[in-house]
Parts: sequence; structure tokens; C-alpha cells
Amino acid sequence: MALDVVGASPIIRLISSFAETISAWAGSLRKEPRVLSIVKLPDASCNPLSKLCSCRRVTIVVVIAFSAAVFGVAASSAWVRHSTARFIYRDASLVPAEPVAIVLGAMVYPNGCLSSVLRARVDAAIALYQAHKATKLLMTGDNSSKRYDEVTAMKKYAMAAGVPDVAIVRDYAGFRTFDSCYRAKHVFAIRRAVIVTQDFHIARAIYLARHLGIDAVGFVAPDNMSRRSHTALSLREVGATMSALVDVHLPWRRPRYVGQVEPIADNRLGR
Repeated sequence: MALDVVGASPIIRLISSFAETISAWAGSLRKEPRVLSIVKLPDASCNPLSKLCSCRRVTIVVVIAFSAAVFGVAASSAWVRHSTARFIYRDASLVPAEPVAIVLGAMVYPNGCLSSVLRARVDAAIALYQAHKATKLLMTGDNSSKRYDEVTAMKKYAMAAGVPDVAIVRDYAGFRTFDSCYRAKHVFAIRRAVIVTQDFHIARAIYLARHLGIDAVGFVAPDNMSRRSHTALSLREVGATMSALVDVHLPWRRPRYVGQVEPIADNRLGR
């Protein structure tokens, strides 16, 4: 019901107008009730932009970790080569005379023939023996089965070239470079030696031998491999160097087979 405000004061008219406005608004609510809708904010986990940022962070962490690992491996390999460089010889005439030349094994074919890598090592050791740079040759390699015998094939090859039987000693349990160096020290009681192998391998061999207590130098055998084979072996050597660092710096590491002590200096008959 409208109020009769004719002739009323301005304040009364204002109040009356306000009351009519409120009444009209209340009537509209009764006629057409409004439903308030709540707008739901999107879940951050379902936001594509948020997911993209999260993936980028993970990618950055992975890249940094991978880069650090690669740098660590490369730095370790470089350190091994740098620390052993002064002990490496490429000219047989400059190699200091040592009691023993340690010849590290490599692949032998089923017919008993030496692979090109192993043949180059044995040829280099024969040259050292003939130049009176080594009194004995320790042939060390894998003889893990009756069908596979690196060291006997190495000995036969050296004897065919004129090295006497009494100057050659075989280590049948040189399954790895670490095994060969460890057994040279702890089984054959070698204190000084020249190690014979190729350039890609010699730094690791010297590093192992010297850290195991052998005053070792190295003589580089010729590299008769294709570029592809050399690249593959060089890449493999990076991982092998990391394994060598673990082998020499963890005191409980041992070769697969140690055996009893057989000082090479006491061996006058060869074997």
C-alpha cells in the first residue's frame, strides 16, 4: 500500500520512497527467486600451464644431474691418464729394465690364434725380452674354461718367436685388468714391472698396478685396429676406468680368484 505523502516534509517523502523501493524489491524476490551460482576455480593440478612448468622443472633437474655425471666420468678418466702419463713409454729402447713384463690378455679365436690386439701385445713383450728390458714374461689372461685359454696361446706364440719356456709364467685367472694386477702383486709377489698393452688401455692398467703396490711403467703396443673398433674400445674404457677407481679405492674389493702365493722370482722353470 502506497503512503499518502502529499504535503509531507522532504524527509518523510524520502523515507516513503525508500520504503516503496524495498517493498518492490521484496515482491520481486517472492515472484522470481534467484539462485546464486558458485563459480569453482580450476584445480591447479589440472591446469595445463602448471603441468608444463612442473615438467620443465623435472627436465632441468634431470639434465643437470646427467651433465654432472658425464663431467665426473670425463674428469676421472682424464685424471687417470694425466697421473700416469710420465710412466708410459712408446720406444722400447727407452723402457727401463725391469724383472718382469706383464702382458695383459685379450681375445683368442677358437682355433687358438691370437686376435690382432693380443698378437701386438705379445710381439711388444717379445721385443722387450730380446732387448733385455725384461727377464720374465707374465702372461695373464682368461682361462675360465677348458675350451678357452688365452695364456697358453700367448705362451705358444712367444715360444715360437724364440722366447724360452723358462722365461714365461702363465696366470690363468687374469679375468680382468684389476685381477691381473692384484694377482701380480699378491700371488706372484711382483714389486717392479713393465706392463704391455695398447694406448687406449695402458693408463688404467698402470693406475691399477701402482695403486696396488707395484712400481709399474708401461710400454705401448701397436694399435692394429680399425677406427670403428678403436672408438668402441675407447668408449668402453671410460666405463672401465670408473670401475678401476672403485676397485682400488674400496679396500674390500678382491679378484674373482686369488690363490696361493707363488713368487715369480722363485719360478725358475716357467709354467
